[in-house]
Amino acid sequence: MNFREAEIKDIEQMHKVRVAVKENALSKPDLITHLDYKEFITHRGKGWVCEENGVIVGFAIADLKENNVWALFVDPAHEKKGIGKKLHDLMLGWYFSQTQATIWLGTAPNTRAEKFYRLQGWTETGTHGKGEIKFEMHAQAAIR
Repeated sequence: MNFREAEIKDIEQMHKVRVAVKENALSKPDLITHLDYKEFITHRGKGWVCEENGVIVGFAIADLKENNVWALFVDPAHEKKGIGKKLHDLMLGWYFSQTQATIWLGTAPNTRAEKFYRLQGWTETGTHGKGEIKFEMHAQAAIR
């Protein structure tokens, strides 16, 4: 497996991963456009991908403008290999090298993602959007 910064050429494969997930699935795959990905990885923040045999199997994107995790997804066929954890750690390491501002994310309750974020030390702080759990991470908590 190869982990590296996301590039514009990766967007199509990143989107394939995004629409393949079973939890937190998009109701309409075209809700997120290629321009959205480009904006987030080139202007608002930065992204990382995990490749296996030249195919992107996971990605993460941090947004410095809104101080949140815009995306962290792993292709269901590649789950439970440590890909999400490595992407998570790369993303937070970079994020907190840029700012000490608390980062947040929202995820659906009663999902594996919720359990994952709790295990990584995220703190539940309320709700966000349409019933998602809002989690926050402070710089001090990220350094473990």
